[in-house]
Amino acid sequence: MNEKIINILKEKPIIIPRILFLKYKDLGLTNDEFILLMFMLDIGDKIEYNPEFIATSLKINKFKVMELINNLFEKKIINIVVEKNKHGKTGEYISMELLYDKIFKELLIEDEPVKEITSDVFTIFEQELGRVITPLEYEMIKKWIEEYKYEIIIEALKEAVYNGTTNFRYIDSILSNWKKNGIKNKEELISYKNKYRKSKKEKVDYFEYNWLEDE
Repeated sequence: MNEKIINILKEKPIIIPRILFLKYKDLGLTNDEFILLMFMLDIGDKIEYNPEFIATSLKINKFKVMELINNLFEKKIINIVVEKNKHGKTGEYISMELLYDKIFKELLIEDEPVKEITSDVFTIFEQELGRVITPLEYEMIKKWIEEYKYEIIIEALKEAVYNGTTNFRYIDSILSNWKKNGIKNKEELISYKNKYRKSKKEKVDYFEYNWLEDE
């Protein structure tokens, strides 16, 4: 076998965080930007800003490399820092700290509460129904989760139970009605209900007034 091919196969593989590989689209990265990012991650946390070297290594146009680096900078995936090297010479370097920060904050911390809340919604529905939800009901709840806040969905379920039904069409009509009235969270819902009760009470008081005894 050709010795050159053998040497290529023996080269160490590029190692990148698995979560970045699975979710780079969530960071708004294009395929070209991701490939460049993989190359830079393989070099280290801080890379000398040298578009010509990167272009030669990846066999792409130098100006394309500069464009991709600029895109990553504007998306706050990388940062360009100016530092002195060990010889006291000033140079520009590409820092990966922003990328690590984004992976931690946006992909790890924010994903967990969503999963937990989603799980809670299904659990609460099953508890109220006293049975396992059907696939159709599961899909309907998933649709609500995409459109409404967790607390609003639970309040709609409570409203339905209070009115003696757990019919999903009825719950959906409650959510639609609240949405039409601009209700987005529990505080706005409480305020809406208080205003509704007050207006209802005023109407009752009005119709019960005895005009014949008024002097």
